[in-house]
Amino acid sequence: MGHIVDPDREYRLLQQRLDRNVTGAPESPVFMKILRLLYSPKEAELARRLPSRPKSLDFLSRRLGMPQDQLCDKLTEMAQRGVVLDLEFKGRRYFVLPPVVIGLFEFIFMRARDDMPMAELAHLFEEYMNGDDRFTRSVFQRQTQLGRSLVREEALPPGDHIEVLDWERASYIVRSASAVSVAICQCRHKASHLGKVCDKPQRACLTLNYIAESMAKSGHAQPITTGEAMSILEECKESGLAQTGDNVQTTPTFICNCCGCCCGMIHAIKHFDIRNAIVSSNWIREVDLSKCKGCGKCAKLCPVDAIEIAEEGEGKEKRRWAVCDDTLCLGCGVCYSACKFGGLIMKPRAKRVFTPETTFDRIVSMAIERGKLANILFDDPERLSHRALGRIVSVLEKSPPFKAAMAIEPLRSTFLSTLVKGARRSS
Repeated sequence: MGHIVDPDREYRLLQQRLDRNVTGAPESPVFMKILRLLYSPKEAELARRLPSRPKSLDFLSRRLGMPQDQLCDKLTEMAQRGVVLDLEFKGRRYFVLPPVVIGLFEFIFMRARDDMPMAELAHLFEEYMNGDDRFTRSVFQRQTQLGRSLVREEALPPGDHIEVLDWERASYIVRSASAVSVAICQCRHKASHLGKVCDKPQRACLTLNYIAESMAKSGHAQPITTGEAMSILEECKESGLAQTGDNVQTTPTFICNCCGCCCGMIHAIKHFDIRNAIVSSNWIREVDLSKCKGCGKCAKLCPVDAIEIAEEGEGKEKRRWAVCDDTLCLGCGVCYSACKFGGLIMKPRAKRVFTPETTFDRIVSMAIERGKLANILFDDPERLSHRALGRIVSVLEKSPPFKAAMAIEPLRSTFLSTLVKGARRSS
């Protein structure tokens, strides 16, 4: 890769490369400080030349003009630090440049470590993510999101007439996973370095399937059995945490156990009023006024502050009851578990929530909504022909008729099916 003449240029190019991801990475002096702490100038040059979809080691060796052994050693070392993601499939190594979220931030904070200035990084990430709304709105703009709420199964009404799909159940997601690992909750870990962590369980972040294998191999997470994962899930429920899963139907990669004070996704909802930062479940709470006592326990435990206690009358005639903001309700069922009087029930939403089938479908849906489809189609920033074609697609994306058409659900499904016909093979 040669001698680095202008290291600042490499960090600027890396920031621009990360900003091409569907969740973005807005330019900021604070973010540049983060990149300087995470990457050397030569590593920044290497990282910004990596694709945003996994590519094999032999492909990268040819593309970057580096011997496989040398490249493998360097990328493996970077993966162990969490600044590159590595995967293994059928004996072949694959590498990818992860986005800021879900990616760099999580990989940095999902374990205790002494190889990085964690306190400094915590303060920098806090300033970058929450100092203003630029980063948050970049991540959570539009409709398709990274995470979706998982309803507590015990909160669902009994009866065979209630349709609950397998991918809506946290228990099924865990039990059907090919591998499970556990790591420290990244959000509460960051908060601990800021001196404002809550008392909720820290060992609470479950990674699943191929990501669980990768995280365990790199030392970022600890492999556990299905039974251990279910125990962690139950412990987190008892602690009043809400379950947020990967927003896909098949082969999800994570289940977070979220508190209302530290979670970055919930912070976007409560502090920046991005009400769909977590996609709701297909359920919503309903108050049974004949049983609700207005005790306030549900309001206290609701992770997004969607419940308030209304009251009327005075003295012995005073009456209190819970009122929920339907536009905020995640359908997580935490309030159901808090109520000891049976005053809250979960009912199906009037309209089912759209959930992408696969991770690739989710990324493409997010790219369409955010005007970044060209970045998915032509993920090769060093070839001018791809850039030119990408510019054409980008113009089409941003034209009102095209965006209006993509808002129609049946057309979107047809379009995605055609679009990913060839690309799906490589994902």
